[in-house]
Amino acid sequence: MMRVTGAMALSAVLALSAAACGGDDGGSGGDGNSVTIGFLGDLTGENSGIVIPPKQGAQLAIDEYNATNPKVKIVLKTYDSQGQPDQATSLVQSAIKSDNIVGLIGPAFSGESQQAVPVLEEGKIPNISASATNVTLGEKGWKYWHRVVGNDSMQGTGVAEFLVREAKAKKVFVAHDNEDYSKGLADYVTKGLKEKGVTVEQDVVDPRASDYSSTVNKAKAFKPDAIFYGGYYAQGGRLLKQLRENGVDALFASGDGSLDKGLIEGAGEKNAVNTVVSCPCLIDPTGESSPASKKFAEAYKAKYNSEPAIYAAEGYDAATAFIEAIKAGNTTTEAINEFLKTIDVPGVSKQIKFDDKGEPAGGDVYIYRVEGKELPLLGKASEAKLQ
Repeated sequence: MMRVTGAMALSAVLALSAAACGGDDGGSGGDGNSVTIGFLGDLTGENSGIVIPPKQGAQLAIDEYNATNPKVKIVLKTYDSQGQPDQATSLVQSAIKSDNIVGLIGPAFSGESQQAVPVLEEGKIPNISASATNVTLGEKGWKYWHRVVGNDSMQGTGVAEFLVREAKAKKVFVAHDNEDYSKGLADYVTKGLKEKGVTVEQDVVDPRASDYSSTVNKAKAFKPDAIFYGGYYAQGGRLLKQLRENGVDALFASGDGSLDKGLIEGAGEKNAVNTVVSCPCLIDPTGESSPASKKFAEAYKAKYNSEPAIYAAEGYDAATAFIEAIKAGNTTTEAINEFLKTIDVPGVSKQIKFDDKGEPAGGDVYIYRVEGKELPLLGKASEAKLQ
């Protein structure tokens, strides 16, 4: 399909969505017996390991809902952005124009959200991300945007407190790849560390490069107590491997974009051991936080033959928000969006409730640690122990 860009694209979307949605009241996007919800994110790209779990979580919630034989069923249609903002934008245009979606779970990444959400705003399509954490997303004044995961400010503060308390860090080397997500998180971690009197040095890596020797040499010369990488697992694994192979043995920490076994595979099990990863997401297969977590984990494993991974619970909760709206009789985009302003129901990861900016009304930051080939939960950042 030919890609349309710029003001022409937005105008086209407006016209098309207005025609499809039947005016300001918003369209039902279905045949009366069903509506279509989209899921957009990197489903086949280099970092798809952190997007497939929330897609599967969302599908599980919708399958459970449809199995109750409701009056209006939900069809989940996926859109593979491969993590590319330009591709995400054109896919959103197609979702509105061709598929008449009444809501979207996503975009998954912060960078693609920056470009694709304005199109969703123009089309008046309510959207809920399970994983985009850049702080500025909540500062745009968007009316149809929501997320069910805490932002980078919340995560950065939690990580900084954890590194100072548990790693006794006085010098921390912080690296990122200068993308919206990674730089945002790295900057908030840096801010939190400096507020606690920690000396910080930052560096930028090229996410497309394979040789990180420049950054490794800077880290080695800095002699940090800990290293924080604010990017995705594919690059984080390569950086960690090269740090260890060059004798840098400081505690390696990263954020939610690295909460995937791909980090271990990229670095090698020996190099990755004891690496800690933070996330405002909850992976709790044993049900330590709530019985709902265990029930969800059992259903997820039964359906997909694997334990729930990063953002799986948040994907389930994002879908649940739409399900609750439709169960209450709302099938138009505007009605669903109005319902989301008042939703207040228990979710798997947290209470599903949004503030007036679309941010989640609650939540915690959690710490996970590499043990063998797994990344088990250590606990909340405010309580987790390294020993």
